[in-house]
Amino acid sequence: MKDKNIKKVVLAYSGGLDTSIIVKWLQDNYKCEVITYTADLGQQGEIESAKKRAKDLGVKQIYLDDLKEEFAKDFIFPMFRANTLYEEQYLLGTAIARPLISKKLIEIAEDCKADAISHGATGKGNDQVRFELSAYSLNPNIKIIAPWREWDLNSRDKLLAYAASNNIPVEMDKKNTPPYSMDANLLHISYEGKVLEDPWSSPPEDMWRWTCAPQNAPNDPEELELEFFKGDPIALNKKKMSPAEIISSLNDYGAKHAIGRLDLIENRYVGMKSRGCYETPGGTIILHARRAIESATLDREVAHLKSEIMPKYANIIYNGYWWSPERENLQKFIDSTQKTVCGFVRLKLYKGNVIIEGRKSDNFSLYRENLATFEDDKGSYDQKDAQGFIALNALRLKNRIKN
Repeated sequence: MKDKNIKKVVLAYSGGLDTSIIVKWLQDNYKCEVITYTADLGQQGEIESAKKRAKDLGVKQIYLDDLKEEFAKDFIFPMFRANTLYEEQYLLGTAIARPLISKKLIEIAEDCKADAISHGATGKGNDQVRFELSAYSLNPNIKIIAPWREWDLNSRDKLLAYAASNNIPVEMDKKNTPPYSMDANLLHISYEGKVLEDPWSSPPEDMWRWTCAPQNAPNDPEELELEFFKGDPIALNKKKMSPAEIISSLNDYGAKHAIGRLDLIENRYVGMKSRGCYETPGGTIILHARRAIESATLDREVAHLKSEIMPKYANIIYNGYWWSPERENLQKFIDSTQKTVCGFVRLKLYKGNVIIEGRKSDNFSLYRENLATFEDDKGSYDQKDAQGFIALNALRLKNRIKN
């Protein structure tokens, strides 16, 4: 049952088909004022068009926010410090954006004295969970309207018919058909729906908007150098850059060399499997480079412990618990491991591959050539010590066999 006391709603508005329909639907069904909030997370070219669409739909209060630096510094980089991958593959480009958008929705709702917030996530997906768990973590009393769980517009055809009857323009792709369900930001672009719903079907080449195909990438590799300070990249090819600038620059390099495409069937938190395709060029480069610098600067047991907790940390973010005590406490441990992760990584990009060429840390490297060498180590390591080490570790294995 609709809450008749709701007079003002802040909507997370992308400017796409679903959220444009939601503006009209909220106006008609709740008879309320709709305030739109559009976050510029680096999705390129959609912000001003979203503002125009909101105006055309009769929205009076339109909020646009440039969050690229906050997104990179306070969300992407902390996540990257854990070398985070969901189900060993997905760099969480959609999931990591939701807690920031939710935070801003709550702030605007408080400033505007709105009665509720709203989002365009479907009742089948993860984003509804991420938006709402984040919102409730920040304001336990907030009211949330999720139109996909209320309306009967439960198919793409019904949405298109509703849009046509209400004169809501629909963006078409190059084939004059509705586009894939997409999410874009500074970190990635994701694609779902249409032919991708058949997991045997190959993603069409014209679907990809960012990266070139490996066979079309340059025939010559390109070498880059990344500098890290306390786990975060701070310079590219010796040029200091802000967090958003460095991701954006690496996106350009990666897209040129076909880096970061992923075709994945993942396990949604709500219980079903879904197939999605992702482009994460800059993030893929950073992940490889981070692993390289950590290999030289992290203690063995610390590195192994980080690797053990990474899947748990990834699940926390994927499932929508960024603003949870477990994530915050894990983050403290992860951040504490990064104090020595400083130095340089040299890498090569070539036809979809990120190839590590070298790594060094002047002050924090734990690599000792005099210990690892096959040449004369000048007494740094007594190889006879290994005999006792092996004997003690073999004791329990020998004891399993009765003579």
